[in-house]
Amino acid sequence: MRVQAVLIVGCGDVGERVGTAWRRRGATVRGLVRTPERAAALRALKIAPCIADLDDPQSLRALGTGDALVYYLAPPPAAGLRDTRMQAFLEALPADAPPRRVVYISTTGVYGDRAGEWVDEDTPASPGADRARRRLDAETALLEWGRRAGVPVVVLRVAGIYGPGRLPVDRLRRGEPVLRERESGFTNRVHIHDLVRVCVAAGERGDAGIYNVSDGSPGTMTGYFNAVADALGMPRPPAIPLAEAAGRLSEGMLSYLRESRRIDNRRMREVLGVSPDYPDLASGLAAIVAGGDDLS
Repeated sequence: MRVQAVLIVGCGDVGERVGTAWRRRGATVRGLVRTPERAAALRALKIAPCIADLDDPQSLRALGTGDALVYYLAPPPAAGLRDTRMQAFLEALPADAPPRRVVYISTTGVYGDRAGEWVDEDTPASPGADRARRRLDAETALLEWGRRAGVPVVVLRVAGIYGPGRLPVDRLRRGEPVLRERESGFTNRVHIHDLVRVCVAAGERGDAGIYNVSDGSPGTMTGYFNAVADALGMPRPPAIPLAEAAGRLSEGMLSYLRESRRIDNRRMREVLGVSPDYPDLASGLAAIVAGGDDLS
């Protein structure tokens, strides 16, 4: 599909990178943001800002999505079981001028705990946390809208994102503990560089449907923190048993640690045609350190 116009709803770090990639391909790019400060940041990247608020449906009247490739990257609300922001977005889309395609970044968290088993796109969603239930609600609403409107919808279920500026440096400096390795379940991740490549491929040629996005090399949360510490020459965090975790780790971290799954990325590689440039954590961290970018 030849793309001439791109709209990015929720144009933060990932959105800026996706927008820049499309600008290099000759497309005009707009980004929906909420504040004048974020609008100024987009202008500096030659991305045209559109100031609106997904929590204020009246502000969405002039989105102008007709014939555009739309990326929906905005997070759901912080509470509840529904993604009311996605609902507001869908209600704002004009029936007579829908987008050409919509790409939505979701999360592999919708699969819930799988006790370390491998998960592909045919595995039924079974979210165990409200944040993942909100994501599944958004997926369901968007896919149903796409079927009714005749618009291809591509859902990217993305693993944990890491990359320059996205490493847990502050947490390591504070010396916050991690679980003992043998009690830490499987987690999955993808380098932001490869995520952007997948987003572009999904916009160009992604068949409607769901795709897992991961580097294909599952590890543990403990292994991740230890690898980052080693790569940056920092002390490894102290390891504690699971029995002590409830009193020393945040509820958010505990909710991640209660789930264990390994993400299969074959559909990403075989259908979207994207094999990771950083197929494991070691290669991704080496590139980040060698690049000398802001690491935190």
